[in-house]
Amino acid sequence: MGCAVGIYYYLYSDSTDSEDLGDIVVIDSNGKEHTFSEYPSRVAITNTYSATVMRMLDIDPSVLVGVSGDFYDETLWPELSKVDQVQYSAHSEIDFEALLDAQPEIYIVFATNGMVDTGAIREKLDPVGIKVVALDFYKYDSLRYEIEVLATMFGKENEMNELFAEFDEIESMVASKFENFDDSQRRTIVMEHHASLTRDPVVLTGTSQWTDVIYRAGGINVFEDLPGHTTHVDMEAIIDKNPDVIMFDGITFDLGYNSYDEEGNTCKNHMEHIVERPGFDSMQAVVNDKMLVMSGEFAGPMMIHGMPTLAKYLHPDLFSEVDAESYLDDYFTKYHGVERIGKFVCDYALE
Repeated sequence: MGCAVGIYYYLYSDSTDSEDLGDIVVIDSNGKEHTFSEYPSRVAITNTYSATVMRMLDIDPSVLVGVSGDFYDETLWPELSKVDQVQYSAHSEIDFEALLDAQPEIYIVFATNGMVDTGAIREKLDPVGIKVVALDFYKYDSLRYEIEVLATMFGKENEMNELFAEFDEIESMVASKFENFDDSQRRTIVMEHHASLTRDPVVLTGTSQWTDVIYRAGGINVFEDLPGHTTHVDMEAIIDKNPDVIMFDGITFDLGYNSYDEEGNTCKNHMEHIVERPGFDSMQAVVNDKMLVMSGEFAGPMMIHGMPTLAKYLHPDLFSEVDAESYLDDYFTKYHGVERIGKFVCDYALE
């Protein structure tokens, strides 16, 4: 809703009262308007996605006075791992006493995550003067808008423009490989939720954060027309679709920066369970060993840098000369100041 409205500025006037009116106005992804008379200097955040975008925009980390327990990795988050915790994780209950002790001006939370009740958080924090700014940074169609909101709040428009130019370059490279491409050549994909070890699988639909990225990487989510963000489907529905590839949301897997899928080889075990489903043995994705788990970073602010990795997996012939991993390496080197370490992709054919 907020994305349709856009961002606008109030200009300084000659009146001495202009400072009281506020000179910066942004609208977050809940459609909530926020006015600032100066750049925020005390900020609390709940998740690593918002912290990542702050790094991408070169926002001074010293403004952060409260974080969640998601910043435990001292290698990746050396400065934030020592900041006071105001909640255990991005999806847990807020420690309101700790939050009030931190005295933030604004609290950045997810806007549309089903596990976060943003409205309830606002009801508790608005009366004590803490602005709750709702931004996701995990949906392709709103990523640039939300980055623009943050850039406006902190006066980082130049850094934003440089970042968007980098996005444009990567997206143009991927798109150029599909110049003589039609929809019949797209890889059909079932994108399953990480909870898909139940009797009825859970799939991600067209409103999920993955569908747009899959499309731009040369695939199509075969359940994109179903309602909701995720939904249960019968196993027969997947068998009928006979997808080229089965992908899995990697958020809960031991994958990503400084993670190596060492806890019982969860990726392989998960995919072997899928293979054992009745009727799946003749499915194209199973016969051709085309099952894939990508780490949670691919569905966050890294999604543009990760697009070449998915595109190369789906269309190796078109991307044979593209060094997809170099984009991931550059992302961590440039924006996090570290070398990329860890396992980011589980490919069933290689497990």
